[in-house]
Amino acid sequence: MTATTDGGEACGPGVGNASGGERGPVAAAAEEAAARAREHLLALQDAEGWWKGDLETNVTMDAEDLLLRQFLGIRDEATTYAAALFIRGEQREDGTWATFHGGPPDLSATVEAYVALRLAGDAPDAPHMARASAWIRAHGGIAAARVFTRIWLALFGWWSWDHLPELPPELVFLPSWVPLNIYDFGCWARQTIVPLTVVSAHRPVRPGPFALDELHTDARNPYRTKPLAPALSWQGAFQRMDKGLHLYRKVAPRRLRKAAMNTAARWIVERQENDGCWGGIQPPAVYSVIALHLLGYDLEHPVMRAGLESLDRFTVWRADGARMVEACQSPVWDTCLAVIALADAGLSADHPALVRAADWMLGEEVVRRGDWAVRRPQLAPGGWAFEFHNDNYPDIDDTAEVVLALRRVRHPDPARLEGAVARGVSWSMGMQSRNGAWAAFDADNTSPFPNLLPFCDFGEVVDPPSADVTAHVVEMLAGEGRAGDPRTRRGIAWLLSEQEPDGPWFGRWGTNYVYGTGSVVPALTAAGLPGSHPAIRRAVAWLESVQNPDGGWGEDQRSYQDRSWAGKGASTASQTAWALLALLAAGERDGAAVERGIGYLVGTQRPDGTWDEPYFTGTGFPWDFSINYHLYRLVFPLTALGRYVHGEPRPVPLAGARTAALGGAGTAGGS
Repeated sequence: MTATTDGGEACGPGVGNASGGERGPVAAAAEEAAARAREHLLALQDAEGWWKGDLETNVTMDAEDLLLRQFLGIRDEATTYAAALFIRGEQREDGTWATFHGGPPDLSATVEAYVALRLAGDAPDAPHMARASAWIRAHGGIAAARVFTRIWLALFGWWSWDHLPELPPELVFLPSWVPLNIYDFGCWARQTIVPLTVVSAHRPVRPGPFALDELHTDARNPYRTKPLAPALSWQGAFQRMDKGLHLYRKVAPRRLRKAAMNTAARWIVERQENDGCWGGIQPPAVYSVIALHLLGYDLEHPVMRAGLESLDRFTVWRADGARMVEACQSPVWDTCLAVIALADAGLSADHPALVRAADWMLGEEVVRRGDWAVRRPQLAPGGWAFEFHNDNYPDIDDTAEVVLALRRVRHPDPARLEGAVARGVSWSMGMQSRNGAWAAFDADNTSPFPNLLPFCDFGEVVDPPSADVTAHVVEMLAGEGRAGDPRTRRGIAWLLSEQEPDGPWFGRWGTNYVYGTGSVVPALTAAGLPGSHPAIRRAVAWLESVQNPDGGWGEDQRSYQDRSWAGKGASTASQTAWALLALLAAGERDGAAVERGIGYLVGTQRPDGTWDEPYFTGTGFPWDFSINYHLYRLVFPLTALGRYVHGEPRPVPLAGARTAALGGAGTAGGS
């Protein structure tokens, strides 16, 4: 074993050339860069053991926070000033706002940001406001904005409820086997739609303090009627169904509607987390607060008070006094990735930082049933969620990565760790979908109907299996000695079938083909596929073909909408690391592409050990909602540098059943 700079003992192969030769200049530079990154990451750990980087999205979070406060009558000058400072700082020269760094103008984001600045007192004839309103009018005005934006405006009389899709609260009564029941929606959409059915039923209007005529193409006739699609098309059928629901609203039995809203209220309250939030994400939280307020919950009610306090905890205050609102917080995800990075970079398995992190992660295990049990009623609970508090919705991706992280720690209570891992593995295997793959939150959440609703014009509303999540589960199962398990083999077969003809995999939760490929190749090799396998060779060839001249890799969010952008974009530290993780797993350590990629990471590292990364490399909804995870720029490059220096990761040896299982495990093949 090799001594590390922090006095611990490395848990991987010796520092330097992983193949056992003398250190070359690239390996020496990589080791130094990894040491700097490791020290920076260690310094970011909270005393309780977790890591959390800022989760940056776009200004709609900040605009909607001000609109919520305006609706509830609690908007104050200090909050408004700080939010407006942030929103103004994100505006571009043409007056617009985008949803990701360097992205195209977004109409809905620009409308919401403009309205928030009007609330903050910015005059409509101010140059920055006039540029925004002119651009909005030129691109269709409010009428062309997405449904969510127009719902926010309807709350203040700036849009008519009659010109929004109808969401009847009676939806909560549909049994789980009926199409379009609430469990046909992904968990994030389900948690948003249930409170919105209450809002839609009430149709509240609290008149805004100004008009928004300047945002209409024709202020005298703002409600443009679009022609219906053909009746025999799915779109046309759902448009006509929405018209029928508008008629039903006028004749809905009052007792039935009241019962539906009461049921919705119970559903909402039952899913409030211990910290007061809903699902650990902003949209369900704000709509749940509005819905409960409309149902008579005053602002001092414990449910409401806790909900509003939880939203305050999503606030990031910047040095210039600006206030940014996170859509979500990612401590479990950030912590497991940090542990993997530190361990793979040579930190000893019993280092206090890793043990503290393992203790914290063990304390975050989800041990009660959530909505996932609707589809898997016999499955015992286990696993981990993404956020500080989200026991209703653990996710399979986090669970796989947490297990991989825990296996890198020599914990003083191995029985406790083994119990949590066993439950997480069992739960993950039970959440496999019928096609052999895994989704993020639910099993078999693949109904084609929710995305066809007129209401659903923004982002994914179902949770189908994805290559990146499936890959993480396969990698985890291989590490648990289950590479030959039929369920693992079905996952491998699905991954092989999903490879794009030119070699990459689509990345649902990260951008995009580089992320998918960086996830899948290490999983396949961990499960026993050789680097010579045709699928792996195609992936290697594709990664080499899209490497940038500077040695790095990058991919723009536009690849979700336009396949020609696949693997194309400014180089970033995180995406370069994903490509390197795939190439290293494929046995390409001594190849020119890896050497150039390592050179890019070494050459662009900041003196403090981290990297600059303004680009958004995370994904909430492909194309529609992009994320800049501020810790990605550190944990993934450190992992790649660590594996380059130390070789592929090895789990901490354990005595007993797991050792026997690993020793007897076969490898999974594929064609």
